[in-house]
Amino acid sequence: MEINLIRKNNKFNFEAQNPSGQTVELDAKPEIGGEGKGFRPMEMLLVGLGGCSGIDVVNVLTKQKEPLDDVKIKIKATRKDQEMPPIFDVINIHFDLYGALNVQKVERALALTFEKYCSVSNILERSATLNFTYEIHQ
Repeated sequence: MEINLIRKNNKFNFEAQNPSGQTVELDAKPEIGGEGKGFRPMEMLLVGLGGCSGIDVVNVLTKQKEPLDDVKIKIKATRKDQEMPPIFDVINIHFDLYGALNVQKVERALALTFEKYCSVSNILERSATLNFTYEIHQ
């Protein structure tokens, strides 16, 4: 895996590119001179968590032949602002799942995601408390 970043201005704006050519922009917080031209790096960690866990949940539910129509993920996190560096303290991730889904299969999919498959959550839970919740919308 390789990611390349280029600086886009004389401040903190970077563009990251993966081997397939997709890009994402990053920037620093305004308090230190960021200009709001991209995600902040800690936000990107949460994006990675949402993407990794979302992909895994969809994959497991698909293998279980569950009729998943849609999924929306909301992540809220707090940081240890009194420490340097201010790493994440608590991360809450909520899944809104749409479809005529079996509760036991959803719970199994989420358990497998966070206990076995999602490498991003595995990394983050080593330094932060990670909580997940879900709601099924028929």
